[in-house]
Amino acid sequence: MDPSILTRLTAEAKELGFHNIGVSQVPVELRREYYKKWIESGQHGGMTWMESNNDRRLNPENLMPEAKSIIVLAMNYYQPDPERNFRVAKYALGKDYHTVILKRLKKLCRFLKENFQSEQRPYVDTGPILEKPIAESAGLGWQGKSTILVEPKRGTWSFLANIVTSLDLPATESGKDRCGTCTRCIDDCPTKAITAPYQLDATKCISYLTIEHREAIPLEFRKAIGDRIFGCDTCLDVCPWNKWAQTSKEITFKAKELPELREILLWNEADFNHHLMASPIRRTKLRGFKRNVALVLGNIGDEKDLKSLELLAQGDDAMLQEQAEWSINEINSRGKVTFS
Repeated sequence: MDPSILTRLTAEAKELGFHNIGVSQVPVELRREYYKKWIESGQHGGMTWMESNNDRRLNPENLMPEAKSIIVLAMNYYQPDPERNFRVAKYALGKDYHTVILKRLKKLCRFLKENFQSEQRPYVDTGPILEKPIAESAGLGWQGKSTILVEPKRGTWSFLANIVTSLDLPATESGKDRCGTCTRCIDDCPTKAITAPYQLDATKCISYLTIEHREAIPLEFRKAIGDRIFGCDTCLDVCPWNKWAQTSKEITFKAKELPELREILLWNEADFNHHLMASPIRRTKLRGFKRNVALVLGNIGDEKDLKSLELLAQGDDAMLQEQAEWSINEINSRGKVTFS
């Protein structure tokens, strides 16, 4: 195998904004039994797609008959949170990374096909592929106690992408776990979703609850959600490896502007589509987004937010009615003055 292939590919990838690249050969060790038990225990919640296509998810060589290697790439998305009274997970502040990265992966696939007569298939968190353990196998970093991939000298703020290829590339050295005795991600998780080192119960995770969960958010988690209207970065924020984090130069990830939360509660579908064009937040759909916004207003809002919440409570959606009423009660309870 000509080692210059990986050298040339690395240069092409860097030009496209990827800061890290590694290779895992197939088949690859993927902790299959752990994944199966996690699914059987129901900790994936309503993410039913994780139950299907496991013949490929757990055996990447089945993704493409001629597959010999998986190229793994990382792209930095870190940026400071905008100054506003609510939070959106950093990965969703700007344009949807799936679209941004897939276009660039396709360019790399064309480069490989044209120069090395190979076959490729790109994946950006959409196909049946366990990208974090594969990234660890390819040496980009290690899957930390939070289950997030941690990169040395980079931290946790990277999008991962994969190219399954027919090229028989030399594997890079696998990553080594450097979490040590640190338990900050476990200790600081607002809902205690990280139940033990390397163990995540998605049904308790704020990211799951505010994005994937479609019905009312359970009462036991509402106050812990705090000011987060989409996703949660706590386990990433507290990781000490992020002291090396660098602000992303990728302009498409720059934070979109959003209006006051009370205004969002008045949006119709056209408003939602306009303000959140090409945003990952669209995954919640308007109904889920209003649920999240109403909940957060219950945690941080004041009397100026009551009118919008009251209008939501008068609508015909039972879930949004209940959430609005809960939030109205929370705001009113904060406004009461007691005397001893």
